[in-house]
Amino acid sequence: MRQGTRIDGWIFFAVAALLAVGIIMVLSTSYLFAQERYSDATYLFRKQMTAMTVGMAALFISALVPSHAYRRFAYPLLVFGLVGLCLVLIPGIGLSRGGARRWLPLGGFAFQPAELAKVALILYLAHSLAKKGPKVQTFSIGILPHLIIGGLFLGLLLLEPDLGTALILGLILVFMLFVGGAKSVHLLLIGVMALPVLGLAVIGSEYRLRRFLVFLDPWRDASNSGFQIIQSYIAFGSGQLWGRGLGESRQKLFYLPEAHTDFIFSVIGEELGLLGAVMVLGLFGIIILRGLLLTSRIDDPFAQYLAFGLTSLLGLQALIHMGVVIGLMPTKGLVLPFISYGGSAMVMNLTEAGILLSLSRRGT
Repeated sequence: MRQGTRIDGWIFFAVAALLAVGIIMVLSTSYLFAQERYSDATYLFRKQMTAMTVGMAALFISALVPSHAYRRFAYPLLVFGLVGLCLVLIPGIGLSRGGARRWLPLGGFAFQPAELAKVALILYLAHSLAKKGPKVQTFSIGILPHLIIGGLFLGLLLLEPDLGTALILGLILVFMLFVGGAKSVHLLLIGVMALPVLGLAVIGSEYRLRRFLVFLDPWRDASNSGFQIIQSYIAFGSGQLWGRGLGESRQKLFYLPEAHTDFIFSVIGEELGLLGAVMVLGLFGIIILRGLLLTSRIDDPFAQYLAFGLTSLLGLQALIHMGVVIGLMPTKGLVLPFISYGGSAMVMNLTEAGILLSLSRRGT
């Protein structure tokens, strides 16, 4: 099939606009932290610019690769993803930060294999669902193999531990099985099986249980466990409609932990106000809507599943990040795609956008 040469301009515009917001907000939220930690106010900003440059190169390369060629990467990338998640758990190889072992040293940078694992699992699911076709309705053929592969990824992520990424991949697995034609009873069975595991993951970890209780009532421990989300509330509340002004956030002055990563949307609400927060939400809405529209236009099953999986990944990450910082979900460290500080996430998010743009050439 001959592919078109035009990419989806709406997706490209939305990604470019989010990158512009992101690089400004990373500088705004990180310069005091970087000055105190590294004695260089622009240290994190410069690292983010480097990651963005690499990511933009990855986006353009990914957009130029013919969409059908991605199917060849399904199994090799699956192996790389699993190997990376295993290597990160080995002492002396994986880097440990904040009680979690999630990074691999890579030439002066720290790479997070979980970011690669997201794309690897989606590629595998797209290839497998397209190959199985109607057989996906059979539990032993259409469900069990995907549960085994998905379970390996989720299990390794929980060992890091990284419950947030595990939840996202679990949801994507269910979503892709659903659009692939899996029976509702099988999906219900997956949900029933997952609930006890999720419950044990929360109850069996003191800090996760504390986060869940704080989600129910942050003010029960306002000076300790509830401090982070309360500061996020204050940031959004003080921003009101128009915001305090770019660079004028007070909560980022060591009141709001992880302001440049996990809670960057709070600072957006404070500095740019409700209008700025809605603008960011609208840009992600464009990516989600155009991604779903693209899914409906493509006639190749593999490309359809891949477009749906990548759209779901970017959309879920954004919505969960926003839901956490405004108190709709328990606190969990997840970056906001294209905006939060984080080299691995930035490069992989832009690669995912590039693949979507490649697929859009097929859907034009």
